[in-house]
Amino acid sequence: MVYIDSWEEFVDRAVLLFRADPDSTRYSMKYRHCDGKLVLKVTDNHLCLKFKTDQAQDAKKMEKLNNVFFTLMARGLDAVITEELPKEQATHHASKKGRGRRQ
Repeated sequence: MVYIDSWEEFVDRAVLLFRADPDSTRYSMKYRHCDGKLVLKVTDNHLCLKFKTDQAQDAKKMEKLNNVFFTLMARGLDAVITEELPKEQATHHASKKGRGRRQ
């Protein structure tokens, strides 16, 4: 298992791996607080992709990768991947904030 140095390369290869065989592809993350290291791993039992970082700003990147995998699982393998929420989801999310409050 070799670590991939470039975040963009890791994401591209991980998405390709998932699209090739979504039923057997797994995605895991491991954080060691004592070392301050985050390791992301995507594997399909034949190929293993790993990315390691100790930068706090990479946590946001990890959230975006989670959203990519959630989108692919929910909308299908042909879904268009974007980093931001579509407009209808963003407005729907904003309209939920006021619910449940008494006036």
